[in-house]
Amino acid sequence: MVGHRQLSRISALDLRQMYEGGAEMRENARVATDYKADYQELVDEISELLGVPATLENRDFELIAFGAYDSEGELDPSALDPVRTRSILTRRSTAAVRAWFEGFGITRATGPVRIPPTPEAGVYRGRICLPVRHRGVVLGYVWLLEDDPGPTDAQLAAAMQVTGRIGALLADEAQAGAGLSRELRAVLIAESGWQRDMAVAELRTALGARAAAPHTLVCVAPWPSADPDDAPSPRTVPHATALCTVPWGAVEQSLAVLVRLRSTEVGTPALTAAARLLKEAEGARGAAGRASGSRPGAGGPGTGVAAGVGEPRSGLAELGAVWQEASASARAALAEPRFGPVAEWRGIGPYRLLTALPPQAAQDPVAGPLLSPAHQELARTAEVYLDCAGQAGRTAAELGIHRQTLYYRLSRVEQLTGLDLDDGEDRLLLHMALKRARL
Repeated sequence: MVGHRQLSRISALDLRQMYEGGAEMRENARVATDYKADYQELVDEISELLGVPATLENRDFELIAFGAYDSEGELDPSALDPVRTRSILTRRSTAAVRAWFEGFGITRATGPVRIPPTPEAGVYRGRICLPVRHRGVVLGYVWLLEDDPGPTDAQLAAAMQVTGRIGALLADEAQAGAGLSRELRAVLIAESGWQRDMAVAELRTALGARAAAPHTLVCVAPWPSADPDDAPSPRTVPHATALCTVPWGAVEQSLAVLVRLRSTEVGTPALTAAARLLKEAEGARGAAGRASGSRPGAGGPGTGVAAGVGEPRSGLAELGAVWQEASASARAALAEPRFGPVAEWRGIGPYRLLTALPPQAAQDPVAGPLLSPAHQELARTAEVYLDCAGQAGRTAAELGIHRQTLYYRLSRVEQLTGLDLDDGEDRLLLHMALKRARL
């Protein structure tokens, strides 16, 4: 949260420029949709109607649009406090702020809710919350900063009429997003070529002109929720065109994100989206860990969550192959610390082949004895030795052991496996078996 002293050094104009610093910045903030201008227009309408700044957030307290009202043509810095500043800068509020505001009953309210200032919570100015509902369901909130004398009841009633239009727009966008999620999922889980071709055709129709743009897919796995319908809104993920959950193993889910690129040569938007989603997954895992008393670490290898990025393609025809690459890259990032927490298909080396092997090839019999818990140290020694191209000096230095100790361990590896580490094909087999076992 932005501190009170720090806040005084941030002008409202700076914030406006941060938010509206050209088409590129807005594109990085969220997917450019036909709804964006409509939301901004309605929020500005409320700001003008009431004569106070208005901010629109969805029901998860993620920023959609804000208006900074000023009757003399310049933005008023007094329209900001740390909570509002943070919402504008980071596009979302903290869990603590959300819990604080929800404690005033805004999730159940059907009319304006007044919230007093609470400096210890960073709320230096009072708020009026206008719940945004559609068919009785709360879909978001319009926030107004209290002023003296403040809006009249008649003005607030008129503003609530505008929130009804916002609610209908949010519902319409949610329905459109749900359709894209279903169509993307159909492409990714299709079991045959003709099924995938039909699903791709439907997704292409739904996307319209956007379908021809360069795309790639991001896989975040495993996604913290096992609920197949529990996925974030594409608007909250930079560059995301559509996203959905896809089964990951027997009981878990992964998150698939279709990312639109400017060029097949530049995959930075996909990395940005992956980083954003990993942060969200880490937060969910952290909350679950605190609830259970455990202490999960940051995302990446060894902590159970990672992301993979497939090779960019133009259009959607090869989307199935891109998904295989993205999910394979996520598996590699989970297996190898050097790849994670976000791995790109082009950077996972031999795992491009290893991840394609069928499940029954997970453990070659020749490596079975070496992979038992009793011989973990020998397996590690063999893997490092092979990673170092059989150079004893490099291997001993990497492991921090004497060369004689290394030679003894390697002889034990040969005894357990029956392989000759001076033979190139035996080395290849063992190296593949050890790497494959990580998956």
